[in-house]
Amino acid sequence: MTMRISMRRFAAGLAALHFVMVAQVPMVQAAMIDTPQVLQQQQQQVDRDQLRAMLDDRQVQQKLESLGVDRAQVEARIDSLTPAELAQFNQQLQQEPVGSGVVGIIVLFLVIFIITDMLCATDIFTFIKCIR
Repeated sequence: MTMRISMRRFAAGLAALHFVMVAQVPMVQAAMIDTPQVLQQQQQQVDRDQLRAMLDDRQVQQKLESLGVDRAQVEARIDSLTPAELAQFNQQLQQEPVGSGVVGIIVLFLVIFIITDMLCATDIFTFIKCIR
């Protein structure tokens, strides 16, 4: 009889241990990722890298310094662009003639900074008031 009681306790303890172990395992969900979605994410990263590479141009650096804009702020703004803004930005850069690309980049950054200042997301230009 004591053998049955100890076997029941052992079985109950084993069941409790099994329950505790299974309860700790998180449920995993797998989903298919579409090829266009992966390509879009990769293209966004390439676009961001291209914009950062344009900041290495000496003319761009001089113009940003003359305007009092720090390179780190520009890089942070590039990282925070939405996919739609990034696509629009790169489309405008591709439409620019080769020689005017530097000026186009600077003007586009200024427009983005002005808009983000108006939306209270940044405070780069003191003369722009927040619309809140």
